[in-house]
Amino acid sequence: MKRTNLRQVMATIGIVGMGWVLVACGGEGEGPVVPPPPAPAEYADKHMPAGWWTDAAKAEEGRKIFIGETNPDVNCASCHGKDGKPVKAGARDFRNGERMKLYSDSVWFWRISEGVPNTKMKAWKTKLSDEDRWKLVLFERNFGLSGKGWDSAKSAWVAAAEVGGAPAAAAPAEAPAAAPAAPAPAGK
Repeated sequence: MKRTNLRQVMATIGIVGMGWVLVACGGEGEGPVVPPPPAPAEYADKHMPAGWWTDAAKAEEGRKIFIGETNPDVNCASCHGKDGKPVKAGARDFRNGERMKLYSDSVWFWRISEGVPNTKMKAWKTKLSDEDRWKLVLFERNFGLSGKGWDSAKSAWVAAAEVGGAPAAAAPAEAPAAAPAAPAPAGK
């Protein structure tokens, strides 16, 4: 009898333990949906470049960065999964629109740039340009916020076509056209 009871206890512990492992490895293990901390001052006013929310070519470049095709040292999919479903414990599930809509474009860019303290999420600002990090934001939002863009004036995700985007950087002033050269004096 004691032998049977020991087996039952061990089986129960095994089942409960497996449940804990499954939850921690990507089940509903992300915890409650709460807003992330606000972006620090140096990131708070950074927003997606104007016109990018609807730019399919930029989103495709972001996909290539995400899967490690552009730079093998940067492969977001190795943790977050090619479809946004985490393949490693602790990685954010980008498919959860309820959670991801709490991340402004500034916060998302900040997290990619600086990493996330007390997690395995690294800072990527030394391996990726600002432009490439924005391409990642553009691509990653497709998992849970497809067709949306961050409207900084409304502080909300809206239809991407409605977003004016950040003001475009002022184009450098063009140098005035050179005056035509005076004709050379007729020689004697």
